[in-house]
Amino acid sequence: MSPSPTADLSAFLITLRHLIREPSVVGAEDSFFRVLRRELEEMDISVERHSGVLVAKGKDPESVVLSAHVDRHGLVCTGPNEFQYAAFIAGNKSELTGDSVSEQMVAMIADRFTGQRVQAHLPYTGTYVGQGTIRAGYLCQKRLNLIFELDGLEYLEPGTPLAFLDRLKLTDTHISAQLDNVLSVALIVYLYSIGFQGTALFTAQEEAGRSWRYALEWLRRESITTSRLLVLDTSPYPTKEEAGMQDVVLRRKDATAWFDPLFTEEIVARCDVLGISYGFKDEWIEERNLLREKPSSLGRTELGRLALASEGQINGTTLQIPTTGYHTAEETASLNSIKAAIGLLSTFIR
Repeated sequence: MSPSPTADLSAFLITLRHLIREPSVVGAEDSFFRVLRRELEEMDISVERHSGVLVAKGKDPESVVLSAHVDRHGLVCTGPNEFQYAAFIAGNKSELTGDSVSEQMVAMIADRFTGQRVQAHLPYTGTYVGQGTIRAGYLCQKRLNLIFELDGLEYLEPGTPLAFLDRLKLTDTHISAQLDNVLSVALIVYLYSIGFQGTALFTAQEEAGRSWRYALEWLRRESITTSRLLVLDTSPYPTKEEAGMQDVVLRRKDATAWFDPLFTEEIVARCDVLGISYGFKDEWIEERNLLREKPSSLGRTELGRLALASEGQINGTTLQIPTTGYHTAEETASLNSIKAAIGLLSTFIR
């Protein structure tokens, strides 16, 4: 009998399964940061908490800097039995300029949450306070946000975050959960467990367009300039077939800035050596825009915003896992893509 395709991923999947169960609604990431800190300190990794970012350092912190945002989509109570999409509340709606992928997709995904179970917790401690079910979701044109109707949580006070009740689902070929972006967090934690000694930034409020500010503040505080920042994330595709056309997703640019070409080509070379297939998301979007009446955005990423704000003093490239079911509790990634990402990231272990 051939070995299970998940056999060599068992340790990683244990880490991912554990982290998925911990709520980390955008704007209320404190309790998740504490869980993550314990995980890293148990591996003798130096950890510092700063505003909006948890910084982990191995014994060779200058070798490479990885980054992943910890926040996940969820809801927040905004009034008596009233619930809104947490990302737009956390961002004070200051990022609603129309050119982000989240904004362009938000109306499309409103009804995907009907029937979804949610769990409410206290903002700072993460203490569980109850469960409910989303009865309906719709885009309110007056408030430019998703409004949700819930059953079972009428007693909540404004400011209470609600996470989607999430569990890892595993088949022989794929995993499903709300993967964006706990998948990348788990990848970095696992990487440290097998010997990675570089630096990792775990940022808050990426889905609200704020994470780059927290990363930039810490990098400037430490007088760090770099062209080798590697940002990990998921990358949405409309079908499993299109997601499966590559093991990993790279980029040369986003809607904000060009990424560092030398580091990007270094990642390409590492993929070629390992036999990892890759696609460039910016090229994929531009090709499809030629056939669209209304072009899609290239997306505004954490890295692009960092590069622009630092005038190129901080740059790098991205490594993303192709997924389907974007921004839902059923986001799906292939085990082959995860294996490829681990293989690639392992080349940074000295």
